[in-house]
Amino acid sequence: GRQWHLIYLDAARAQLVSSGDGETVAVIDTGVDSAHVDLVGNILAGVVTYVGPGRTTNASHDLDGHGTGMAGDIAAHGHGVRSGALGIAPDAKILPIADTDDTGHATDSAMATSIQYATQHGAKVISISQGGVSSSPSLAAAVAAAQESDVVVVAAAGDRSEGDLTVDSPANLPGVIAVTAIGRDGYRIAESVSGPTVMLAAPGVDIASTAPSGGYAEGTGTSDAAAITAGAVALVRSKYPNLSAAEVIHRLTATATDKGPPGRDNEYGYGVINIVAALTADVPPLSASAGATAPVTDQPASNGSSGAQPARTRSSLPFIIPIVAAGLVLLVIVGWRVARRRTR
Repeated sequence: GRQWHLIYLDAARAQLVSSGDGETVAVIDTGVDSAHVDLVGNILAGVVTYVGPGRTTNASHDLDGHGTGMAGDIAAHGHGVRSGALGIAPDAKILPIADTDDTGHATDSAMATSIQYATQHGAKVISISQGGVSSSPSLAAAVAAAQESDVVVVAAAGDRSEGDLTVDSPANLPGVIAVTAIGRDGYRIAESVSGPTVMLAAPGVDIASTAPSGGYAEGTGTSDAAAITAGAVALVRSKYPNLSAAEVIHRLTATATDKGPPGRDNEYGYGVINIVAALTADVPPLSASAGATAPVTDQPASNGSSGAQPARTRSSLPFIIPIVAAGLVLLVIVGWRVARRRTR
């Protein structure tokens, strides 16, 4: 009942179409408590890519609870009858990759290694609710390699409370789904940064989720928004297993509920994720020449039921010419008959 975002996103309806079955989402974070009752069975054996103070070699050891919360946002399955926490993709698997030190911060090298590991171990979705790392060549190369391997990378745009003023790395890298956060009213929260690389927006205020030792906690910020979006990606990939990563991103951006100025903008990107539309709408595919991971779309759909607007791929000129010609013929006939009447 505390998970308002599930109602906002109509998650129950979406999960009738897809539950994320068969998909693996890598959660690059502080670790994930695999023993939590709402996560049992959904957490794979992970890896630790950072070695330092306070960090064990067990990815199931969550240093501060952040990673367990993100895993719950994505793939918690609850327990009993409507008890516990429910994720967006409750049948998806989580590959936990711990890359933080004892303060919860990661380095660009550890994150790059984490992305490489996820790519090499079957994850088709990578969720990164971290920032504060430099956009190093190694990190950019790891993201590019993941995309070339047909992996969708989702990352939090960043929070002002963490000192971010612009979209953080790796969310600012090309092709990454950079996510901003909205509140219960549907508008971007002041805590969330904005910028030209923002692609989507999702709920990110008072998001109730799993916490270590069987607990629950609420979080606010783009971290939860990114994890929720990663869950949406898992649903789409499960429903459409033959779609490329670029087409998956295109489907999400083309069906997003537009906010702010018409079309893409710096606060919401292409709009707020509309999971039901992403799973059910008739979305024209990317053009054959697109080829890049960046989406090529018409303006996103403005509501949750209509889906994407059809791409305008044909000129209207061939249809106008016959109409005009027919009109001219009719005009000549009418003029001729009027002239005959006057002559009589």
